[in-house]
Amino acid sequence: MTDNGDTAPAAARKHPHLDATAKRIIEQLQQDGRRSYAAIGKAVGLSEAAVRQRVQRLLEAGVVQVVGVTDPMMLGFSRQAMIAVRSNGDLTAVADQISELEGVDYVVVTAGSFDILVEVVAADDEQLLELLSAIRSVPTVTGTETFLYLRLHKQTYAWGTR
Repeated sequence: MTDNGDTAPAAARKHPHLDATAKRIIEQLQQDGRRSYAAIGKAVGLSEAAVRQRVQRLLEAGVVQVVGVTDPMMLGFSRQAMIAVRSNGDLTAVADQISELEGVDYVVVTAGSFDILVEVVAADDEQLLELLSAIRSVPTVTGTETFLYLRLHKQTYAWGTR
């Protein structure tokens, strides 16, 4: 049920208008992405059909994704890590190249000591080493620092709306 397609204009994707009802729908989905349209409708005062249409628009605009979030360690992936990257080049180009690597699930351009943070999931140490090598081979990457995850302590996506 994920679709963050690029059908909306760029300005709308960056700052879509979210009325109070849209925000309440988002908060319902943050609490339980499997909640039925009927249950959401009851909570926000809309019909099931109206909620379905609004959720579809939120999906198309890239405001929400509805996915099953898992703990990779519990699914047989023995290595999960955050790799901090330094680069002296175009950060968007570097982030794009790193994003294409298999095993990379999160890439963000940052401010501070590192330019990019990359979360990776690997089956084992060998695959983690291959990912590190691939990241280090991206042109303009000048260094990396790896933070190996030992245990997932908290993961939440229910931060509400503003």
